[in-house]
This record gives sequence, C-alpha cells and structure tokens, in this order.
Amino acid sequence: MSQRSALLSVSDKTGLVEIAQALANAGVRLISTGGTAAALRKAGLTVLDISEVTGFPEVMDGRVKTLHPAVHGGLLARRDVPEHMQVLTDHGFSTIDFVVVNLYPFVKTAQDTSKSLEEVIEQIDIGGPSMLRSASKNYESVTVVTDPADYPRVIAQLAESGATTKAFRAELAAKVFQQTSAYDAAIASYLSAKALEGAEERGNWPSVFTVSMPLAQTMRYGENPHQAAAFYRDPACSETSVAGARQLHGKELSYNNILDAEGALEMVRDFTDLAPAAAVIVKHSNPCGIALGKSVFEAYERARETDPDSAFGGIVALSTEVDEEAAKAIGATFNEIVIAPSFSEGALAELTKKKNLRLLATGPFTPKKNTLIVRGVVGGAVVTERDLGMITAAELKPVTALVPGADDLAALLFAWRCVKWVKSNAIVYTSATATLGIGAGQMSRIDSANIGAMKSRKPLAGAFMASDAFFPFRDCVDIAAKHGIKAIIQPGGSVRDEESIAAANEKGIAMVFTGVRHFRH
Repeated sequence: MSQRSALLSVSDKTGLVEIAQALANAGVRLISTGGTAAALRKAGLTVLDISEVTGFPEVMDGRVKTLHPAVHGGLLARRDVPEHMQVLTDHGFSTIDFVVVNLYPFVKTAQDTSKSLEEVIEQIDIGGPSMLRSASKNYESVTVVTDPADYPRVIAQLAESGATTKAFRAELAAKVFQQTSAYDAAIASYLSAKALEGAEERGNWPSVFTVSMPLAQTMRYGENPHQAAAFYRDPACSETSVAGARQLHGKELSYNNILDAEGALEMVRDFTDLAPAAAVIVKHSNPCGIALGKSVFEAYERARETDPDSAFGGIVALSTEVDEEAAKAIGATFNEIVIAPSFSEGALAELTKKKNLRLLATGPFTPKKNTLIVRGVVGGAVVTERDLGMITAAELKPVTALVPGADDLAALLFAWRCVKWVKSNAIVYTSATATLGIGAGQMSRIDSANIGAMKSRKPLAGAFMASDAFFPFRDCVDIAAKHGIKAIIQPGGSVRDEESIAAANEKGIAMVFTGVRHFRH
C-alpha cells in the first residue's frame, strides 16, 4: 500500500501544528501551500510543496495553485474502481486521503468597511471550496476537515487506530457542504447588495435570493411555549444590532425578547441626533413611550410617564451610556431588558441586583444601512428595503391657512419619527420632546385616534398629532380639535384631502403633509 497523503491549506491556523503532527505520527505525508507550509516547517515538520505534486508553480499571486488534476484526481479517485486507480498510476498521481482546509476570510473582510470592493473580491476562495467539495464527495475514502473545532476528534481517532471511521468521515463531509453553501451564500448576498447599491432603478432584484446565517442559539420555545425556535446570526453584519450586542447580565434571551429588543433599538437610533439622550420603552413590538432628555435619566423618566402601566415588564432602549442615576430609576420597576451603548460601573452594580434583568451593550451606535428585511411566509418569503425614510422641515408641505412656525415644525417632525414605529393604523400624540398618547394597530384610524387620546395621562391641549397614513375622512381632524391639538402631521394623498384641510381650517389647526407614509405590519 502506498503512503497516504494529507493536503493542508488554512487561513485560520488554530490547531494546525497539532493536527499536522498527528497525521505525521500516523505515517501520513504532508502536502501544503504558501503560508501553511511555512508555519508547518517552522514547527519542525517535513512538508511537500503543492507545486512538487502538480509539477506546476503557484501563479497569478496564488490564485491558481491547487486547481490541478494531480490534486482533484487524488481526491476524487474511487479506491474500489480499478480504472480510477489506473488513471492515477498512468499519470504519476497519488491518492490524497486527508484534507485540512479552511477558507479565505471573506465574511470578516466584507464586514470591514475600510476594505474596497477589490479587496473583498480577493477574499473569495476558489481552490479551497473546490478541494473541500471533491474530498467530501469521496468521503468513503477521504477525511475532510474544515473546522478547527473538529481537529481533536480527528487526532483522537488517528491516535487510536491510525485512521478515521466512515461514520465520522460522512459527518465531516456533511458539515463541509453546510459551510461551503453558507460561504457561497455570503458571497452571493454581498455581491447582490452591491448590485442593488449601484442599480439605477429600484426593484433590480436578484433572480435567487440567498441568506447565510449560522446558528447562534436554540431557544426554550418560540413565540409561544408550544412552538420551537432558534436564533441565527448574520456574520457579515457590522452594524449596531441586537445580534451583535454583548449580554452583560440576566437569563437567556427568548424569541419575543429578541424581536422586542430589535424594535426598541431600531427606534431609539432614530432619535440620537435630536437631543443628548433618548429613551424608548417597547411592549409587544409597539412603543409605549418615547422621549428626549438632557440626560439618560430624564429621557427614561419622561418615556415611562407616557404609559407607566404598559411600561411594566417592558424593553428599555437608551441612546447613551446608562449611569447610576438612570439605573436606579430603571431598577425601581420591573423591566425585561435594558439595551444601550454601554453601562457605567455604578449602573451595572445597581442593575445586576435584578437576577433576571437582561443587560445588552451594543457599543457606539453605527449609521443605519439600507439592508434588506426578509419575512417568511408559508411557501416563501417577502424581501423589502429597510424603512430609513426621514424628512426635513423643508420637505414638509403646509396645507392649512395656519402655518406652523419653526418650533412647531420641529415638534411635528419628532411626532413623525415616533409614529413611524407604531403598528398601523397608528395615531400618536406628542409634546415637542415626548409621547403623550399612542394609538396602535387598530383596524380603524378613528379607533387609534380615540385610544391614543384615552391613553394620555395629561391634557392634550397644545399637543401635536401624527398619523402614519393619510386621513380618508375629516373625522380624525375633528377628534384632534376635540382635544385641543395644535398641529397635525400626516402623509396626505387621500381623494378627500380637501375635506381634512377644510376641517383643520375650520378648527384653527395647522396641518402639514409629508408625502411619505410609514405603514408598519
């Protein structure tokens, strides 16, 4: 029997020397490439360069080195088919019985915003996936390992018998195809996003939409206890997110926790440019309080004042570091999660007294990117651009005789940012810097207007009203007048806009149109 061979070529050199030594101890000849060969030689191991096997040098800056019949013939030849083995003999090729390969760090490079498109493209591995696929297809005879976490099991089996079991080889092969599939999906996703960035027209969608997300955790249950669930993390995402946050304290996040925390974080990030601090409290995907403040304590207290009953057991998102003063206020009532860029030592000392309170630190907030949102439906998925719509005072269209001044326009824009995050149909009442009453998720906009007013703990005279979509009739203006609303912001666009405008003029209410709606389902 000819000497067995192993081909080693890795970007992640964790455990490389250990597995190579185990192979050498089992009498396996080591073949390697570039930096991997150098690392093995430095460790005192004897290594054959890949060019000595192929009879062809590495060319094109290493782009072509393992794409050769001597490599893939040695991997794919079936040992039980004489014709295959004869081809190897005729061409002077040898079998390759072990493959230790991991891929260029494409995802890590793509995450680095300082890298150019050309630099990211260079990290698309060609030879690595080809070798992995060839070896995995022939797992009956070839052991293929791509994850350093599997090295100890390979080493143990080599130490025990000098070989690996067929069942283990099949398991490793399946894992390889999972990883190469995820790798290709990450590349496809990145390049599709780049294509969309440069598209002259919206809707230039890829013919196949690919998503690659490794499992982050399984969950005790899903939306309800009778449903199973798991959380997958996008390794290519470098933006501020719940998925990328560090949990500092508390029990494991649940399915509903993750959805609510994501919503709260997305909301609070929309208000960071308006004041030194912003706070959002969320229950069941809807805000029950949004406020600005000179400090994180003030912002939290004002957000909670909107609806303290609903805020009980809520998800709190804050725009700046949580200090001890804010922590004491937060800890005075029951909350599920606090998510913020960071926590002071005093805040941690205070909040960690609550055994089950989850504390998530995101690090400094990054700008929002126009990434795609995927929602599954039975038999498929819908994909949409993220709602990053923001308007300025200059883009607002006053439509009433009474035109809001600069301060009122700023207040209306604050109300508009708030209503964007409330489930449709949505009506929100605010002061210039805090929500007062929130009417969410009703089938009738009239009901939302009435519920929002009912929820307010303060008189609404002089407050502002925002609607996420146009008024089909004048009735919401009449409700606003009943409560003394000063000004209204809404998209406009109804065939009965003139009725609403006439009602506002009749009641002495200023109204502006945005020309943009924010349905949220």
